[in-house]
Amino acid sequence: MEISSVLVFFFLIPLFIFLFYYQKPAKKPTPGELQGYPLLGILPQLLKNRHRLLEWTTEALIKNPSHTIVFQSLGQDSGIQTANPLNIEHMLKTNFKNYPKGERTIKMLEDFFGHGIFNSDGEHWNLQRKAASFEFNTRSLRNFVVDTVQQEVAQRLLPLLKKASKKEETIDFQDVLERFAFDNICKVAFNEDPACLTEEGFGNTISSRFMKAFGEAQNIITERFLDALKISWRIKRLLNIGSERRLKESISIVNNYAINIIRSRKERTLDHLSDLLSRFASNKDNTEEYLRDVVVSFLTAGRETTSSALTWFFWLLSARPDVEKKILDEVRSIRALKQKTSETFSFDELREMHYLHAAISESMRLYPPVPLDTQTCKEDDTMPDGTLVHKGWFVTYNAYALGRLEDIWGKDCNDYKPERWLENGVFQPENPFKYPVFHAGPRMCLGKEMAYIQMKSIAACALENFEFNVVGRDKTPEYLPSLTLRMKGGLPIQVRERVDVIN
Repeated sequence: MEISSVLVFFFLIPLFIFLFYYQKPAKKPTPGELQGYPLLGILPQLLKNRHRLLEWTTEALIKNPSHTIVFQSLGQDSGIQTANPLNIEHMLKTNFKNYPKGERTIKMLEDFFGHGIFNSDGEHWNLQRKAASFEFNTRSLRNFVVDTVQQEVAQRLLPLLKKASKKEETIDFQDVLERFAFDNICKVAFNEDPACLTEEGFGNTISSRFMKAFGEAQNIITERFLDALKISWRIKRLLNIGSERRLKESISIVNNYAINIIRSRKERTLDHLSDLLSRFASNKDNTEEYLRDVVVSFLTAGRETTSSALTWFFWLLSARPDVEKKILDEVRSIRALKQKTSETFSFDELREMHYLHAAISESMRLYPPVPLDTQTCKEDDTMPDGTLVHKGWFVTYNAYALGRLEDIWGKDCNDYKPERWLENGVFQPENPFKYPVFHAGPRMCLGKEMAYIQMKSIAACALENFEFNVVGRDKTPEYLPSLTLRMKGGLPIQVRERVDVIN
């Protein structure tokens, strides 16, 4: 039994039993408000719904007229969670300086992320943001991303699917997509090919060990936010036991791999600065520790976000042959118009796929890769909906709940409807504070264009050449508690080559 469970058993459970059975709730909650108890606050509900935290908070946010709920409980940090676009704009843009990541989040994440761009504030963040923004806006990097994606699709993804089709195998498509994304981001980030999507890569290689350790570290870091007691993970880390011991081992594997790559890169001539690491390493003032944080940050952004988005996209698509047909018609019309013979598509050709862009965006509305994002309130503040936020409180926006609000998306908000993004056949982006899938404001995701290139390339080429049959499609998949919305148990599929492929 881990120490957090021991603490709960010996200290909280007796108190909870007394208060629950011998005292009434603090007050009758209003619609959507979380039930509070004397001293314990919402802790009883938190413990009860810990396994379904996303659904539980989403239900409360939908019911609450302001789409905002307050968290106050014994042993936990206080804060609010919101799905109100006005509140989201306030924290991410209007009053941006008052809502940094904050010490709470930084301390929880720094073992793994260090002080990279996703886990820093103030001038340290600003300098990294400026450097990264400059690099992401270069045409050479965009071309490098396109070339990298095209090679991975043509040389690995399509042959793998063809082999599975011939052998009539059931494969975990989420695992395939994660391997694709990992290979791709490693090439883009530091021009190294872990080859996880190759036949050899599925074995127990150094790269596979690194990928596994990377994923486990992310999952355990997430568990820190879900602990019933906010001090329990610190105690486990101090004693080097349980999940914190496993985290330490995983981080060691990740760090060793990343440092070896960095040192190897520094030994090479940096004449052709195509990958991100070479671009950052060319600045002699950047330390090895800084470069390690850069590597981990970009790996995190590129490994699970696009793979998570595409996993849910293909699951949704399996029940909508009408949407699949429209995507195929669009892809084939562009192929015919361009008289294209290669298996992959160029950047400009991908940009013309408006319906596919809408279909992927719609799937992320319902299943955002990063469903929750948290900042910290620096000084007392009042949200646009009137909610008071005290200094030191966490402030979380819930993108998962936001995509399910009728007053934002209409009565058909739970329906998968790509057409809601189109006007006369042309994709129309939504207000980012209503659709914060790529964050918003000064911290808007720099890799948004890169992500769409990868997702559209995979979807267009895979759907053009193969039919996908999801095994057990009648049951809605569960998700894993992680930094991203990963599908529990993966996405088992059977693929079959299309007989009407046009090349």
